[in-house]
Amino acid sequence: MGASTAYTDEQVAVPESDRSTQARPVHEIRVGRIKAAIWGNEGEHGVRYSVTVSRVYKDKDDRWQTTHAFQRDDLLLLGKVLDFAHTWILNAPRSDDVIF
Repeated sequence: MGASTAYTDEQVAVPESDRSTQARPVHEIRVGRIKAAIWGNEGEHGVRYSVTVSRVYKDKDDRWQTTHAFQRDDLLLLGKVLDFAHTWILNAPRSDDVIF
């Protein structure tokens, strides 16, 4: 469980055509192979945030894949990433300051 590593879309096999049309999170947090994506949804009373988490891994053909299933050794990192996401949301810009 070493240093934080960032994985690009190319490493996790997101097709080029999907990258330009995909909605993007307002913030991402990565620790090792665990990633939290923070999404902002503008509502009547300002921005509401939600979080999705994933893990990247290499398949048997040495290609990067993502999963939403976590193994025993992922759980502490998952907790850490969620803690960072919580802190970011608490300190996030309010109202019109959020850029989508």
